Amino acid sequence: MPVNDPTGVGGAYDLRMLPVESVERVEILKGAQSTLYGTDAIAGIINIITRKGEGKAANLYGGISYGRYNTLKANAGLNGSFKESSYNLSFMHDETGGIAEAKDTLGTQDFPRNGMLRNSLSMDIDGAVTNNFHVKPFFRYAYFKSSFANDAFIGGANRFASELLSAGTQAQYRFDKGTLTGIFSFDDVKREYPDGYVKSYEGNKKTAELFNQVDWHQHFQTLLGVRYDDISMKNPNPTNLDTNIQMVSPYLSLFLRDWKGFNLEMGGRLNNHSKYGNTFTYSVNPSYIVNNQVKIFVNYGTAFRAPALSELYGSFGANPNLKPEESHTFEGGLQYTSINDKLDIRAVVFKRNTKNIIAYQNQQYTNYNQQKDQGLEIESSVKINDDLQLKLFYTFVEGKVTTPASNGDTTYNNLFKRPRHTFGLNLGYQVTPAFYVSTHFQNFGKRNDLYFESVPPYGQRTVPLAGYHLWDIYGSYSFLKSKISVFAQVTNLLDADYYEVYGYSVLGRSLNAGIRFRL
Repeated sequence: MPVNDPTGVGGAYDLRMLPVESVERVEILKGAQSTLYGTDAIAGIINIITRKGEGKAANLYGGISYGRYNTLKANAGLNGSFKESSYNLSFMHDETGGIAEAKDTLGTQDFPRNGMLRNSLSMDIDGAVTNNFHVKPFFRYAYFKSSFANDAFIGGANRFASELLSAGTQAQYRFDKGTLTGIFSFDDVKREYPDGYVKSYEGNKKTAELFNQVDWHQHFQTLLGVRYDDISMKNPNPTNLDTNIQMVSPYLSLFLRDWKGFNLEMGGRLNNHSKYGNTFTYSVNPSYIVNNQVKIFVNYGTAFRAPALSELYGSFGANPNLKPEESHTFEGGLQYTSINDKLDIRAVVFKRNTKNIIAYQNQQYTNYNQQKDQGLEIESSVKINDDLQLKLFYTFVEGKVTTPASNGDTTYNNLFKRPRHTFGLNLGYQVTPAFYVSTHFQNFGKRNDLYFESVPPYGQRTVPLAGYHLWDIYGSYSFLKSKISVFAQVTNLLDADYYEVYGYSVLGRSLNAGIRFRL
């Protein structure tokens, strides 16, 4: 189910509205993904898989934890399965006294703390009408309340509240050679700023999709589908501008699987946008596996991002004349897996060119001519023994933008907040069947940020941010046949003081401990 906040900056979905306790796992698909996933999938997709019911007919589960800054987390749920059907119901509560969001460089200004509270309720059902026909309704509601600072380096307790209601269903029919799937989802968002210039934002998104996956042969499959999106935002400005858009996007993908070691995925998608007309995107992804150990792959794809409603018609810097972004991405790499699966290493280089990149400059959204990004990623996993596993990664990325200037086009580095060099490791050790410990270390190189002056003469300027590193440790112990476990986690063990965003604070060393149960 695609999620979107029509009122958010760039249409970005607020991930705070989805509690981590309801997440089973997260998949990241990198590169241009517009062929399968539609508009916005220029640099990749984050696919969040929620928990499903399993095991016996009724399982009661939950947990509670407490930590620094008066941080309390509690969740409870009931799930289970019977025959081909399953269900999951859950409730989550988070709250924290928080820290002062704005950075107090003097340490004496006594800025108010900006805490938060979140309550959420979710329901997922997989109902087997027959062995081959399943209906899967879902419902989610989240309420989030917090406060925020006046600006960078300027404390404050401006009030903020948000509500998200998501509901929908999926119906899937399985036949001998494939599946036919239909989905419908509805997202309704409300955000309130009692102390702000604009007091409230409201928007909703409706998506309907039908797709058919067919296994024509053990080596050949097809995916054919069509998706409809209707996105609307209540215009916070007293104008008659259209704040509703629709998109219809049919797509087709072909898959050649493991034909003498060769694989190929290729497909295309036609995006028909009510404001921008037709845009065609496509992708070609061949790969070859040598001796079941070495995978050589190349990916080339195009992608499309239409401006969000907030960028076209919002209250701050709206520009109804924005053009959509269009990109071309090339990736190539190698992956090696040892025969005993104890070593896996993957190296990828990428290059992405995006034209009409949308940026915020001089208090208005505008299009730059083009953005060029390139980089390298190396990921490895080492299984030292059955109980000890080490994961390592390194990333290099750089980017330049070209934009019109009074004396001709100008080009400069602009990947704000993103370091050129990042590396890290994760070490996990199953000490005993009941006792597990892990540690995670990350180093972020120096980078730049774009700082908007909040006092006259206003304007914006580039500021350098120093590099920093973070070290976390975690441990858990289970008992009563793994029905109950206790855990503790220390984040930012070295109490690093740094900027993620210039002028704003970050959490220092924090301890969080608690208990989980599944009965």
